[in-house]
Amino acid sequence: MTAKLVTGLVRTWSDAERSVERVMSCGYTRDAISLVMSDAGRDQRAVGGSTGAAADVGGAAGSASAALAVLGTSTAFPGLGLVAAGPIEAALAGAGAGGAAGGLIDALVDAGIPEHRASIYDSGLRQGAILVGVIASSERDAEILELILEYAGAEDVRSESSQRRPYDSFI
Repeated sequence: MTAKLVTGLVRTWSDAERSVERVMSCGYTRDAISLVMSDAGRDQRAVGGSTGAAADVGGAAGSASAALAVLGTSTAFPGLGLVAAGPIEAALAGAGAGGAAGGLIDALVDAGIPEHRASIYDSGLRQGAILVGVIASSERDAEILELILEYAGAEDVRSESSQRRPYDSFI
């Protein structure tokens, strides 16, 4: 059984927090959770975002926010204009130095996301969305994590190894 990456885009910081908290309530640790956001989005949250002073994601130790705890160990990728934490961070590290136009898409593909979905995520990140990703420990967990992210407000949620569910068109 190989690990499955479940990903989705959230549009607000509160949706990101809700997503991470719900995933962690299922027993996943921050080592399995990825968050990717634009540098501009991080700066906006640090200055006037809904999380106030706690949004200084570089030093959020002790914060009650699970999402900030994940981002507390984040790395900035100036060539890509992103801040990332978690398993997707390693794939971005390989692409971050070059900063080429296809750098983010290539990095997401390297992380196991198909190119067409990586393009959707690239566009969303450029519009200020936050990418949430979780390494599922089983196919069943991947299905559950998809639902958790959807209920937390995520869009374009998919497990890269799961089959399309018959009711996907209704969600």
